[in-house]
Amino acid sequence: MVDLRTEVPHPARVYDYLLGGKDNFAADRAAAEQGRRSNPASDVAPGANRDWLRRVVTFLTREQGIGQFLDIGTGLPTSPNVHEVAQGVDPGARIVYIDHDPIVLAHARALLTSNPAGSTDYLDADFRDPSRILAAAKETLDFDRPVALLLVAIAHFVGDADEPHRIVGELVDALPSGSFLALSHLTGDFLPEQWKKVEAIYAERGVTMQVRPKAEIERFFDGLDVIDPGLTLVHRWRPDEQDRFADRSDELVSVYGAVARKP
Repeated sequence: MVDLRTEVPHPARVYDYLLGGKDNFAADRAAAEQGRRSNPASDVAPGANRDWLRRVVTFLTREQGIGQFLDIGTGLPTSPNVHEVAQGVDPGARIVYIDHDPIVLAHARALLTSNPAGSTDYLDADFRDPSRILAAAKETLDFDRPVALLLVAIAHFVGDADEPHRIVGELVDALPSGSFLALSHLTGDFLPEQWKKVEAIYAERGVTMQVRPKAEIERFFDGLDVIDPGLTLVHRWRPDEQDRFADRSDELVSVYGAVARKP
């Protein structure tokens, strides 16, 4: 039987609520609303991050010819999902979604509605177990060809004690040359006191959140060739006509993102 732990907020469900979704519970809504009161950026960051993800997948598929995606920490289905964007460009694209939350598992069917020419799969695994993730992903993805590793708004839910930089390094090391890492991460560079309050709100509810400065986020890309415009706030990364947050202030976005190629 699936244990949803509805009395405890979960990042995927809080994120869903902030994006206007319905797959959340009272504890998630309470955490989100308290976060909003403590820091107005907590309301804008999820939407700007989601728009960035759409642009990144479009760029990787259309301009870099990537047809395989490993999306870790995918969260609840929110259209357009990665497979919808990628297969809209390349119908044969293959996508593996990874998450470790029962409610995401319960909604996995929405993530598996693939174009018949391609494929999608959903795997229940923890970001902190890269060996298991890689072994399972290789059942769907061809690691002899480039893969795009998507780590979208997940690393800030992993504290330093769990060594997120090491985990990302292990994942990237397993990818073939020509693969890409796309990573976004909350920062406290612009509203440090407000983000400390949000971290404390999550901690009180048993959820780890650790926003990081730009220099620490840059370390995730060590040894990789970062694509222009580099590590920047997500609403400033190759904006297009569909962007909803291009005119928002840096303080309200407070999410860095970058795409980098493995030599």
